[in-house]
Amino acid sequence: MRLGSCGNNIMRNVNPAFWKNKKVFLTGHTGFKGSWLSLWLTSMGAEVTGYALAPNTQPNLYDVLDIGRTINSSLIGDIRDLELLQKSMHDSEPDIVIHMAAQPLVRYSYANPVETYSTNVMGTVHILEAARFSPTIRATVIVTTDKCYENKEWVWGYRENEQIGGYDPYSNSKGCAEMVTSAYRQSYFSNPNSTNKVASARAGNVIGGGDWSEDRLIVDAIKAFEANKPLKIRNPLATRPWQHVLEPLSGYLILAQALYEEVSSFASSWNFGPRNEDNRSVQEVIDLLISYWGETARWEKEGSEQPHEANLLKLDCSKAYTKLGWIPKWDLETATEKIVQWQKAYQTQENMREVSLMQINQYMRIK
Repeated sequence: MRLGSCGNNIMRNVNPAFWKNKKVFLTGHTGFKGSWLSLWLTSMGAEVTGYALAPNTQPNLYDVLDIGRTINSSLIGDIRDLELLQKSMHDSEPDIVIHMAAQPLVRYSYANPVETYSTNVMGTVHILEAARFSPTIRATVIVTTDKCYENKEWVWGYRENEQIGGYDPYSNSKGCAEMVTSAYRQSYFSNPNSTNKVASARAGNVIGGGDWSEDRLIVDAIKAFEANKPLKIRNPLATRPWQHVLEPLSGYLILAQALYEEVSSFASSWNFGPRNEDNRSVQEVIDLLISYWGETARWEKEGSEQPHEANLLKLDCSKAYTKLGWIPKWDLETATEKIVQWQKAYQTQENMREVSLMQINQYMRIK
């Protein structure tokens, strides 16, 4: 699939030559997205220092891909610990910071709001505070979420200049993280003496092989299918911007490249979501997964009362398309097929590092 040009710009791709020998301070490297990004960065020759809590599931992608032995340094620490974070960042002398550590679950945030806010809000404050005293950093990418917007159940996508908000503690905490990032950018990183350019990135609902996190649709589906049980769906008609994990990760990498190499106009907020046709309902996603999984996979509607979650959420990524030159490469069908391939390979005990690197290379070969 050739995508060609994007607006007035030629499509940008992740540039392995750029990342070779770059020092990257990556928070959240023990998580699902962080493990994929750690593997991608090290495959390009980057020197990665990871900072995160220990993995909280068994199994987990961090261990499956042996990330701890392949990155430059794996530091187990909490982003709420400012002193340890500052020392870790200072000692690693990074060129680039990518902040992905977070409390990422909506339903967990209802039960644990203080932890959610302290991690997602003050954790972001700590990252930016540490970064402003680290003289080597040239680019900082703060990852939030598509749920940072004040969701009005619009049928059109949210743009980066829409109102920030959030109904539940998780979504609201990420809206707060966006405001923190904006305030720090204007207060400390916009003056002529600052060489560190700061941007935020808002991704859609990320799916991919190797996710064992709690309360995730694809994760719960695969667990049910493997146990020959029906998947129970809370809201089959809810629509989300579904995308393979490599899509937003490529956006973060391309954004970091642009911040590092070019003018400060890239220092702003960016949406990285799927094409419009891949904003689909939960039911459509699961039916698609079932078609690739086969066997006795099935689903049924959950009947019990559930906490509030948005029914309709969509991102407008025109800014990333036209100004950054980023375009999604894999449609939802391809993403779902790659997930099933990954999970089936894991079931048969294949070398999952090689399987994952093969999928990264397949993704990067698309021009």
